[in-house]
Amino acid sequence: MAEMEDRWLSVGEICTYLGVSNDTVYRWIEKHDMPAHRVGRLWKFKKDEVDGWVKEDGAAEHTKRNPDKE
Repeated sequence: MAEMEDRWLSVGEICTYLGVSNDTVYRWIEKHDMPAHRVGRLWKFKKDEVDGWVKEDGAAEHTKRNPDKE
């Protein structure tokens, strides 16, 4: 039964687990180094890796100030 707990999660499953949209997960992969693994055309996730990333503030939305725009 332990093997089922350590299985790879799909984008939909990780979205449900984190309570965010698909677009948010894809943005986190691209811009915030979310731990994700490509399997063919699909992204897969390990829950413990994602948990560690979230705990290290990987999901925090950091805004960059652009002094030229002020």
